[in-house]
Amino acid sequence: GSIARELVETFEHKLAGTELTVEDVRIGVFYTAVKLSDGHAGVAFTPRDQADTVCCPRSAGRMPASGKLKGSSVWKLLPYATSDNSLQRAVGIAIVNALSARLMETGPAPGAGVIMGADALDAVSFRPEDRVVLVGAFTPFIRKLRPLVQELLIIDRHPQALKPEEMAMWRAPERASEVLPLASVAVITGSAMVEGGLEELLSFCHQTREVVLAGPTASMWPEPLFRRGVTALGGITVRDADRLLQVVGEGGSGYFFAGPARKMAIVRDR
Repeated sequence: GSIARELVETFEHKLAGTELTVEDVRIGVFYTAVKLSDGHAGVAFTPRDQADTVCCPRSAGRMPASGKLKGSSVWKLLPYATSDNSLQRAVGIAIVNALSARLMETGPAPGAGVIMGADALDAVSFRPEDRVVLVGAFTPFIRKLRPLVQELLIIDRHPQALKPEEMAMWRAPERASEVLPLASVAVITGSAMVEGGLEELLSFCHQTREVVLAGPTASMWPEPLFRRGVTALGGITVRDADRLLQVVGEGGSGYFFAGPARKMAIVRDR
């Protein structure tokens, strides 16, 4: 079953009967953010595959409910997390992250510990002999990991995101099924929750010691991910929802979240 579907069911069960609306929504160039009526906020990666869409015919409108999202019931929009439309999925996953923040306030998920101020790489231990596979060319992680481990491979749809000296590490996404089973540590960008394919990527990590989901999108209730072998999530906790929505709406990427949000790692008990 899908991770998103399990998360939707978790909230429908744990927060049953709670009146909540979506107070504000921003679909920015890099991230999508929502603020709920209880003050909690969540963000998710805005999918790139939307950039070249035709803008004009109404039937081609990527977000059919534009102008109607704000003020909607959370329970009406939460199922967007499982939509076939990737922009709707981004809104749904952002709501998942906002509801996750609410749930985690009452205590972490069973079998989970929370480390405030830590990113995904702080949450796991790397060994000099490790072969690390990074799914998503995340520059700060590349810089940090290269000197720490024996081998670093990068799976990304956009090899042009890499520097010339990093090209030797690049592998095409089609090769994930042969590259990931050989990894001792896998670091997967949380944007795979929105872009799709996360379940399949995790299924290739059956021999992997550490499986890390990283980035602001990976700020969710961890149970369904832990069940599929994830050992740590490196996400964010939002401190200033209004400021975060402003940053997202003005085209900010994760680097700009340092003020309104703080890094947070959710680690599976060993």
